[in-house]
Amino acid sequence: MHSFPLSLVIPAAYSYQNSANFIKTVTKINPKFVIEATETGEIVALADVPYRLGIDARSVLEPSASSDKPDPYCTQGFTYTFAMEATATPQEIPLPDFYQRYAPYYSYELPNLASFPFVFTYRRIFTPTPDRFGPNFPFADYKKDDAIVVGDISMQNWTWGNDYRPGTSKDNLIYTRDQLQQLGQLKPGGWMGGLRTETLQQGEFHAKGFFHWLHSGTTDSQLGKGVKQPYPNLKFLQGLDSPMNTTYGLSKYPYIRESRRIIGRPAWGHSQGFTVSELDVSRRDYSDKYYQTVLSPSQYRSLRAALAGLESAAVISGQIKPDQVKKRSRSTIFIDSVGIGHYAIDFHPCMEKYPVELPGNRERPGERRGQGQAYPFQIPLRAMIPQKIDNLLVAGKSIATSHIAAAAYRVHSFEWSSGVAAGTTIDFALRHNVLPYTLVDELPRSEPLLQELQQLLVNNGNPIAFPDTSIFNNNWDDWR
Repeated sequence: MHSFPLSLVIPAAYSYQNSANFIKTVTKINPKFVIEATETGEIVALADVPYRLGIDARSVLEPSASSDKPDPYCTQGFTYTFAMEATATPQEIPLPDFYQRYAPYYSYELPNLASFPFVFTYRRIFTPTPDRFGPNFPFADYKKDDAIVVGDISMQNWTWGNDYRPGTSKDNLIYTRDQLQQLGQLKPGGWMGGLRTETLQQGEFHAKGFFHWLHSGTTDSQLGKGVKQPYPNLKFLQGLDSPMNTTYGLSKYPYIRESRRIIGRPAWGHSQGFTVSELDVSRRDYSDKYYQTVLSPSQYRSLRAALAGLESAAVISGQIKPDQVKKRSRSTIFIDSVGIGHYAIDFHPCMEKYPVELPGNRERPGERRGQGQAYPFQIPLRAMIPQKIDNLLVAGKSIATSHIAAAAYRVHSFEWSSGVAAGTTIDFALRHNVLPYTLVDELPRSEPLLQELQQLLVNNGNPIAFPDTSIFNNNWDDWR
């Protein structure tokens, strides 16, 4: 991983055969419990439990979905990060032989972002002169040339830059169940990571091409001619002493924004399997005409009823018109919460056509509709318990969330909280000689052991609710 990019490592790493870089020993284990915390839901796929991938069909609970049918190939883009250093003199770098293929994609994206100093300082990770930044440092100064000094180091993660956003059956990164079956990866000994290595490699080239664009490029796919100017005083950092700690300069593993997502077990109010939905977390009020257009009258009434809280029965009966429902003011409160998270519903949408870098390609239409602010939310234990298997608990991006909700439940703070919850829950289950599903199988009835687990989490410093976000407080607007 230090010397070879992931696209070259995977074939050798997953093979049972020894290779030049891997000496294999087959070890058989019989674990009492397993926690799934991989980036792409590998154990979910191998266990063959019910899961979703990509876009969910538009519904009352997922009204902003970009399609009326599921699409497992359109997941959020992944990103190979890299670091670059500002230098005193221009740096000569050769034109990569793959650059012209990816150049039609790169862009500053929006006019107000079309500033190299802003892009550089947006994720500046080191400066030799930290004293120049005080609490009153003007934001506007980040767009000035003197915002960058020699020796500054920036890590890049840019949507129309080193994001790679495949969205078709020809280039999707995370193989679907059908694709895994066709490739033989679900057969004993056949697993090869569940990822399309060709797409990983294209993402690696794409990221290195973005550095060349920042250094030398003069095109902009979204803003046209005359916007992008070269910035040659840049050095691409690589080597074992570089921030990425790799000889090739890219991160050892790409940032994965979306994984395989389990479908929880049927539960009270979730007859088809528990899932945290868009409606559970979004701050949107759904009052614009779009939702009346794409949803049937009965669906729209159900949507407004779901937002109405205590007035939902009146909406369903017709005593209150759907458009009279007040904007809701909090996310769903889950009685089985074992952790918390808070992040905007943030999309890096897949591209419409194959390949990603096709000239004139665009984001999948409608994918950003669900984007927006979210209320602080909880991590329900039911979202971590898969169907079929009793000794598997899921943490991280593979918990039971919808495509849109996953855009908020995908960041590191949530993953840490869910990881602590998973480890604590397994330890608790072992000490009490119970299975995790038994902690929630009687809900909404009282579950004394669940309450004991929740108190243990709180006592250990892993809160299960944000302050002042109880059922007795219907105004969460201060949480931003």
